[in-house]
Amino acid sequence: MNDLSEELRLPVACPSCGSHLFRASQVHNPDDKVFCASCKRYLCLYSEAKELLRLGPGDEREALIEHVVNRPAK
Repeated sequence: MNDLSEELRLPVACPSCGSHLFRASQVHNPDDKVFCASCKRYLCLYSEAKELLRLGPGDEREALIEHVVNRPAK
């Protein structure tokens, strides 16, 4: 069975483990839940995660990391 989720890096860290990597459904429904890729803690809804990405990271280093991790696969 195929995994229908994808990893994305958000500018906020998981409150439990500090990871910036999260898993979300590839379907991208606004009400899909986003979970920490490391400890599986619920973070927010996909629509809220997209807003976090739109607002962007707090500094240039974080912006570069997010650009590399979140770029579309070819």
